[in-house]
Amino acid sequence: MENGESQPVLAPLTEAAIFLVLTVDPGAEDAVRDLLADVSGLKRSVGFRIPEGELSCVVGLGSELWDRLYGPPRPAGLHPFPGFAGEPHTAVATDGDLLFHLRARRLDLCFELAQRLMERLAGYAKVVDEVHGFRSFDDRDLLGFVDGTENPEGPSARAAVAIGEEDPDFAGGSYVVVQKYVHDLTAWDALPTEAQEQAIGREKLSDIEFADEDKAPNSHLALNVIEGPDGEERQIMRFNMPFGRVGDAEYGTYFIGYAKASDLIEEMLTNMFIGKPPGTYDRILDFSTALTGNLFYVPTIDFLDDPREPGGGADGPGDPAAPPATAGDDSLGIGSLR
Repeated sequence: MENGESQPVLAPLTEAAIFLVLTVDPGAEDAVRDLLADVSGLKRSVGFRIPEGELSCVVGLGSELWDRLYGPPRPAGLHPFPGFAGEPHTAVATDGDLLFHLRARRLDLCFELAQRLMERLAGYAKVVDEVHGFRSFDDRDLLGFVDGTENPEGPSARAAVAIGEEDPDFAGGSYVVVQKYVHDLTAWDALPTEAQEQAIGREKLSDIEFADEDKAPNSHLALNVIEGPDGEERQIMRFNMPFGRVGDAEYGTYFIGYAKASDLIEEMLTNMFIGKPPGTYDRILDFSTALTGNLFYVPTIDFLDDPREPGGGADGPGDPAAPPATAGDDSLGIGSLR
C-alpha cells in the first residue's frame, strides 16, 4: 500500500506557475528514478531562499513511463490519454511521460526550480511543452470569467483528489489531466456579454452561476457537472492559469485538473467535446482549441523519495516476467483517437 504524504496538489493558487511536459529517452530510466527521488530536496533548496514565495512542485507520471520505471501493478485509473473526437471539435492526445507543475508567488522561484530539474535531466529527457502561467486580476481567465469558482474546499477538496480504499495500493495518490487551450479572442470579444454568459453559464461581472433551468444545454457549466449514483456531485480541483504571447497574438488557458479518479475528468471531456446528449458540445470550444492532452498519475511524496524496485509489486518484489498492466482498462472508450 502506497500511503504516506500526498504531494502538494492542494497548494493554493499562486501568482505564477510553470507547466513542463517531457518525454523520457529510452535507456534513461535509472537517471529519471534518481531525479524523482531528489525532487523534494531540490524544491526545498530553491524554496528555502524565499520561504514566503510558497514554492511547490507536483510530479506526474504517464502510463508508459510508469511501466518502464516500476512495472506492474499500475494505478487502476492510469492509461494513455484517449483523446475525444467530437463533431466538430477534438481533444487531442499528445506525447508526454513526465509532468512538473511548479507554483509560487514569484515566477523566479518557478524558473529556478525548472532550470535545476532540467539540468538533472539533460541528455535523458526532452521538454515537449512548456507554459509559463500568470494570475490574472481576480482569478479571471483571458475570456474574462473567474476560473475555478466551483473548486471544493477543506475536507471536500482532499476527498476529491486523494485515492482511497478503491485502489488501496496507491492510496494518497491522485490523477491529473492537462490540456493547453488557445482562444480566438477576436471572435469571443465580438460576442455580446449576454452571449458569453450563456456560453459559460454564469454572470461575467458578479461570477454568480445561473440557475440550472436557465443554463443552456451546451453551456460550459451544464456539461461539467457530473453526479454519482447517489446523486452527489463528483468534483475535481482545477488550478488553471492564463498564458500568452502578445506578439504572436497567442492567448490561452492551461487546464490542469486533479481528481481521485481519471474517469471523472474523462467524462467531463466527453460531455464537452461530444456532448450530452451527443451534438450539444461545449459552446466554448467554438472559441478555444485544445493543442495538447495528457493524463498522469501523481504518486505520494513517500513513493517518490523511496520508490519500489523496478518490477516489484506494491508491497515488495514481483514476478519480473509478469506482463505489464493493459492500458485503458477503465477508459470510457468514447471517441478515442488511438
